[in-house]
Amino acid sequence: MRSSKDTMLRLQRFRFEEKRRQVAEIELMIVDFRRKQDELEQQIAIEESKNGVSDPKHFNYSTTAKALRVRRENMAHSMDDLEGQLSDAQAAYEEAERELRKAELLAEKEGVPDTPPGQAADEPTGAGAQH
Repeated sequence: MRSSKDTMLRLQRFRFEEKRRQVAEIELMIVDFRRKQDELEQQIAIEESKNGVSDPKHFNYSTTAKALRVRRENMAHSMDDLEGQLSDAQAAYEEAERELRKAELLAEKEGVPDTPPGQAADEPTGAGAQH
């Protein structure tokens, strides 16, 4: 039978892992946006070299290059938003980690067994377990 402290410890571990996943997802999105932004830069350069005009204010500037520039700017704004989300997610992750450490110390102090994920607290463990 699981104690409420064991359940609390499992909940804290779940919260911690969820925050870690959120941080990782946002970091992956930022990397992907940077890659896409680099691709847009290359496409803009290609368009400008095809047209021979690199000044966006010039009357003969490529409409495709203008559209690519708008996409690049939108991507930059989205990346700024993601950076803010990442900062918030990292703070939540750090808080979840502190809460998990507190719960682990409390459980250790009170003798709640450290049960690996996916294994019930009342299941036998170790080499001496009988099957």
